[in-house]
Amino acid sequence: MKSFTARLTWRFALLVTATMAVVLALGGWLLSRQTIRALDLTHEAEGRELADLLDATAGQPARVFRERMERDADSDDALYFLQINNDRGEVTFRSTNLGATILPTVADVPVHTEINLPTLGALRLSTFRHGNWRILVASFLAPSQQITSVYLEVSSLLLLIAALASVGLGYGFSRMTLRPIHAIESAARRIGAGRLDERISAPPGHAELSALAVVLNQTFDRLQESFEQISRFTADASHELKTPLALIRLNAEKLRQRPGLDPESAGSLDELMEEIAHLQQVIDRLLFLARSGSGAVATELRQVQAADFLTEFSHDATVLAEDRHVRFALGQNPAGAVQIEPSLLRQLLLNLVSNAVAVSPSGGCVALESGIADGHWQLTVSDEGPGLPVEQLEHIFQRFVRYPASPGQERPGHGLGLAICRSIAKLHGGSIRAENRSDRSGLKVMVEMPAQAG
Repeated sequence: MKSFTARLTWRFALLVTATMAVVLALGGWLLSRQTIRALDLTHEAEGRELADLLDATAGQPARVFRERMERDADSDDALYFLQINNDRGEVTFRSTNLGATILPTVADVPVHTEINLPTLGALRLSTFRHGNWRILVASFLAPSQQITSVYLEVSSLLLLIAALASVGLGYGFSRMTLRPIHAIESAARRIGAGRLDERISAPPGHAELSALAVVLNQTFDRLQESFEQISRFTADASHELKTPLALIRLNAEKLRQRPGLDPESAGSLDELMEEIAHLQQVIDRLLFLARSGSGAVATELRQVQAADFLTEFSHDATVLAEDRHVRFALGQNPAGAVQIEPSLLRQLLLNLVSNAVAVSPSGGCVALESGIADGHWQLTVSDEGPGLPVEQLEHIFQRFVRYPASPGQERPGHGLGLAICRSIAKLHGGSIRAENRSDRSGLKVMVEMPAQAG
């Protein structure tokens, strides 16, 4: 889909070009009318001169009339074709430039008309009555048509230039017009979970956009309040649940240690303690997310060797994978110094490898690769599971979004591991994303962060 800037540019260019085309077309029509009108006016002036000459020679011999007409008509041969008919329709005089051609006369002919004669071509013919005489004055239409033709050529060139110029002007106009909107968009994009206190500045001189900025700021106020309430509730609820859960676990352990406990009761207590441990893990993760979202997690980055860090991590990852009959492989692992918070990054990698191991089939392989380029450290964890639908790839890093259960998986995840991974990546100034593998079925999760602290 085209951007609004592009659409506005093309609409501006189309409007300017269409307007200029209409103006030029109207100008051409007016020019054509005026050239013909000017021709008709000269015919009328010539017709009056001939009428005056007819009046001056009235009652004189025909020879005198002819001599006077020929003498006066000779000076106009370059401009007009002249012919005079009597009341019987007989031609009493024709200018010499007509040759053998006779101008047509029709009883109901208009005062001014266009005719086309085989010997002369296109003519503008004007017919005037003067007493018993009919005066015919004609001129070539070619000069007027040539003027119109030249005008059309010049107009076409001007229209092309205007169309090209209007695209540039339209782009500049659209950028200038949309600049306050882009500023609002940029400010809105900067507002996130960690910057909810930032607001959009109302652009001066734009009442409508200022009203929009006010509405958006009010919306962000409500979002900030809701986010803070949810964060406080999550943190408070998680914190308040830790002590009761600890007491429940202690009491369950005491009961489990009592002598003479029947097997069924012992099994129930074991399941209870397992669920308590699972719930404790969920609470710990919710507390971490609440603290990281509010900026309460302090990250003390220190410089480590990337290859050594991943090699050490691979030992634990191998044990984790073997427990599920899956192989773990540490692939490309170049040397280089990076600045990280080791415990947090270890937690991130453990979460990713745990998820990858859980969805990989028995005998499958989970791979970890890294690379340092252009000041960024990229970590990639690949599995051989079924992958995910494309529409789910953008949502798996949200809280409580779970992978589909894998065959043989004893307990589905609680949907917080990848959310924690995203929080840890952000704490390092990085990002995380997922995509399906192109070489086979499976998922790749890629983490990218600055190799050195900014």
